[in-house]
Amino acid sequence: MRRASPASLIAAALLAAIAAGTYWMVQRTLPSGGDSTPYVKRHIPDYYADSLVISMLSPTGQTQYRVNAVHLVHFEDDATTAMTLPAVRAFTPDQPEVTATGKRGTLNADMSIVDLYDDAVVTRQPGPRDPEMHALSEHFQVLVNEDIVRTEKPVQLFRGQSVMNASGMIFNNTTRAVQLLGNVRGTIQPAELGARPPAPAGAKP
Repeated sequence: MRRASPASLIAAALLAAIAAGTYWMVQRTLPSGGDSTPYVKRHIPDYYADSLVISMLSPTGQTQYRVNAVHLVHFEDDATTAMTLPAVRAFTPDQPEVTATGKRGTLNADMSIVDLYDDAVVTRQPGPRDPEMHALSEHFQVLVNEDIVRTEKPVQLFRGQSVMNASGMIFNNTTRAVQLLGNVRGTIQPAELGARPPAPAGAKP
């Protein structure tokens, strides 16, 4: 029988020591049989996604809102989602599209509230009777179930050639009504109030 060399004996001893150490570490990290403490979720990411698109359907099965973001992080404790460069698009039959964007945003657990922060913008495309509308603020909140976009922050509203400033705003996507809140000031063009614009010089009455 061939006798083992000293080198092979040393290697075998090292492997045995490593195996014993690994077993000891596993036993130390495993919970004891009598430990029934439930796992407590923490506010840590449990998954990530890039270039994700989320569609929210109406009761009739049509796309009502579409949310997309460059980067998305989901947290395990409250099921909220943090988004980078989010965009929210609202689709209403026979109405111009409305888009809300921000540099960052959050989505709650049941996807009923989207918050947009930092250089947030709401844009309504022009329609047959309405000019294009832009609203600028540091925060907009989209209430999906109510079909409302609102802000409690100072807002600047551009509607055609009119410019308005206020301390807050509520935009109803169903009725397309805009309500400016607190310290409202600005300039509204006569044509956008329903008044007849002045006739060009030299035109016949």
